[in-house]
Amino acid sequence: MPRTFAYVRVSTTGQTTENQIQEIEAAGFHVEPRRIVTETVSGSTPIAQRREFSKLMDRLEAGDVLIVTKLDRLGRDAIDVSSTVMALAEIGVRVHCLALGGVDLTSSAGTMTMNVLNAVAQFERDLLIERTQAGLNRAKAEGKTLGRKATLSEQQKQTVLDDLAAGLSVSAIARKLGTSRQTVMRARDSQQKGSTS
Repeated sequence: MPRTFAYVRVSTTGQTTENQIQEIEAAGFHVEPRRIVTETVSGSTPIAQRREFSKLMDRLEAGDVLIVTKLDRLGRDAIDVSSTVMALAEIGVRVHCLALGGVDLTSSAGTMTMNVLNAVAQFERDLLIERTQAGLNRAKAEGKTLGRKATLSEQQKQTVLDDLAAGLSVSAIARKLGTSRQTVMRARDSQQKGSTS
């Protein structure tokens, strides 16, 4: 007899999974408490890095049903979600998403739904990249300097080099300039690169 599991997730400890559990019950699914897997983790965390979901994957067998209230409970990355649904389908686990009308994501209709969602997600990523590139190109055309503002001025960089040549330590120079050791070492290393090229 197939077993029914529920995966309910919240992003922060201040949130509760009660609403998700009630939604699953209201949809007519009876899930034994020991088969309700709750997790507090960001939706942007890849599924493979979620401790409770990984344990759930070890418990699932062919014929089992996994219920989620919304697709974003599995994750925000459509490709990651899609590969997880495919992995579950390969071991014979059906995945039902209540927000998508309870469709079994491993069925033909579910696969088509996942393909559409993946296409939309990829489209959104491509648009974001295009907008970012357009913004960078506009900023360059306007003569704006891109990237982080330099921590040290050219004069301060020369001070670093002079002080290093005089035998001062990296820490002493950092204290003198009110900056970090890493900044001093970057100034030193950029000078070395310039002299070797």
